[in-house]
Amino acid sequence: MEEKSAKTDWEPRIVGFVCNWCTYAGADLAGTSRLKYPPNVRLIRLPCTGAIDPLFIVKAFQSGADAVLVSGCHPNDCHYTSGNYHARRKLTVFKDLLEFTGLDPKRFWMSWISASEGQKFASFMEEIVTETKKLGPLKGYNN
Repeated sequence: MEEKSAKTDWEPRIVGFVCNWCTYAGADLAGTSRLKYPPNVRLIRLPCTGAIDPLFIVKAFQSGADAVLVSGCHPNDCHYTSGNYHARRKLTVFKDLLEFTGLDPKRFWMSWISASEGQKFASFMEEIVTETKKLGPLKGYNN
């Protein structure tokens, strides 16, 4: 009986690598607008998604993340001209590599959320948490 209770009490741990200029500002807007979203996501603010080293993502999974998010400026709207294009190309290939190593691709998320999209940020966090709960705890990378 305790095992069943432990499963229902489980909450996923999600790490989000986000752009300072857009997604982080969108998260800030969601907070100042008092929009509700799950507290499961821990954001790590970076100057640009183009600065993300894929090893950051691997380390997040190894450290106990059940899902990882990378989110930044919309294409053609990067404060560093093309950083989000570099991130998109690099991380699309990296997602395939993660899948090849046995990680369910549903555990890795990429999105483009601008500073004015607080509602989109909040609803996207809900979606990530809901979908990760369906997958259950990540086994093999972090234990």
